[in-house]
Amino acid sequence: MADRGARGDGPRTGRERLRKLTQAALNADETVDQVETILGDMGEVLVSLGSTIGSMEGTMTSFDSSLANLSATMSRVDGMAEQIEDLMRRMENIVTRVERIVGVVDTALAPVSAVESVGRGVASMLGLGRRE
Repeated sequence: MADRGARGDGPRTGRERLRKLTQAALNADETVDQVETILGDMGEVLVSLGSTIGSMEGTMTSFDSSLANLSATMSRVDGMAEQIEDLMRRMENIVTRVERIVGVVDTALAPVSAVESVGRGVASMLGLGRRE
């Protein structure tokens, strides 16, 4: 590439070249300073991020422990549900037996009730009923 002047109408002089190189060096120096500042800030952020990740690891360990406890609790609840189902089955069997016993007692006491009713009827015919 050919060196051109500020307006592009001829070759640059040594002074123009020196000024241009000086400006480029200043710009590069400023850019390096900016990059150093960014890297310094980024270092602080990375240290903070490391601390945050450490805390997060502790939280995840605690969360894992909580999930294990929840799983154990759910297993116990499942076991209890099976026990309750078994208990309900036994209670239904007991209720069925009691209903059968009540039916047998009703059948067995039917003649006694009939005798009582006949006895009350005879007593009232004879005038032996209750007096009020």
